[in-house]
Amino acid sequence: MNGKIRVLVVDDSALMRKLIPQVLHRDPSIEVVGTAMDGEMGLKKIAELRPHVVTLDLDMPRMDGIEMLRQITHKHRVPVIVFSAQTDRSASLTLKALALGAFDFVTKPQDAASGRIEQIAAEFALKIKFAAASGAPKMIITVPSMKRKEHRRTSLPNWPSRIVAIGISTGGPNALQYLFSQLPEDFPGCLLVVQHMPEGFTDMFARRLNESCAIEVKEAQSGDLLLAGRALICPGNRHMKVRRMEHGNIAILVDQPRVNGHRPSADVLFQSVAQEFGSNSIAVLMTGMGDDGATGMGAVRAAGGLTIVQSPDSCVVDSMPRSAIERGFASRIVSLSNLSGVLQSKCLPERASAEPVVSRIPSER
Repeated sequence: MNGKIRVLVVDDSALMRKLIPQVLHRDPSIEVVGTAMDGEMGLKKIAELRPHVVTLDLDMPRMDGIEMLRQITHKHRVPVIVFSAQTDRSASLTLKALALGAFDFVTKPQDAASGRIEQIAAEFALKIKFAAASGAPKMIITVPSMKRKEHRRTSLPNWPSRIVAIGISTGGPNALQYLFSQLPEDFPGCLLVVQHMPEGFTDMFARRLNESCAIEVKEAQSGDLLLAGRALICPGNRHMKVRRMEHGNIAILVDQPRVNGHRPSADVLFQSVAQEFGSNSIAVLMTGMGDDGATGMGAVRAAGGLTIVQSPDSCVVDSMPRSAIERGFASRIVSLSNLSGVLQSKCLPERASAEPVVSRIPSER
């Protein structure tokens, strides 16, 4: 993009309309061209100022952020970054905004009102740059509504044929909802997911996925069994690892330092899965910014596991899968629309033992 990235800030807080431009002004590639106090004014400013990116508060008077986002998506095709508070209501609204086509979100620091917004300045600027480079939102992924089935667990655990570890970031909520909606209730693998998302958002995200998919989806807790047809979402601000146990393999959560700037980190999960499950593991890198997961994917491949990346053309942001491709760690490149079929075929019991013992599973590339 030639010239500076033009940003419009929409927020009903006068303090935020002052502080956000101040922190973004520090990046010479970004120019805040205007502010607006509600959605109605924001839409007028978009038509007048033609920004490259809009930052959007969701809880506003008159026209709120959700309604403004709907109109932006249909009329203006400008990428939107949601500026979200760390509350249950804000988390719910943010997930709704992402489903409607928002590019990404940034959470306000707890003490943002006291002026300490500098904590998220670098993250905010980086996401604005990626949003501007991505341009108008791609087609919004729609998932057909379905009636939830009750998950009936038998007295005997249903051990998975394979462990599928997924790393995902920007664009992830919609992509995961689409992928999971394509998997049958009797999917033979166990899915472990690191979605770059802050604390307080992942539980609600997991519950939303669980309501729209045939498989079981839950936020992971230490000691959760790795079962067929189950997806565990790593909680925000924790790392997730796996451990093979005599009476069943489990997920464990740890509070180790950030890796690649992230907690949770896909690298931590992938390396643990490679160590514990070797050739019976599948690592999947999907849409997202940065290179988290590439090193761990290399570990899975070295251990004989299968490595799959989402095709860059089907990603909102292709940095994560592309980093693995460029390092030679990706065994297969698969579009989002075909990913569920590939995972189902690779997790069929005849391709991998349904027992939790994995050392006899041959390498598959």
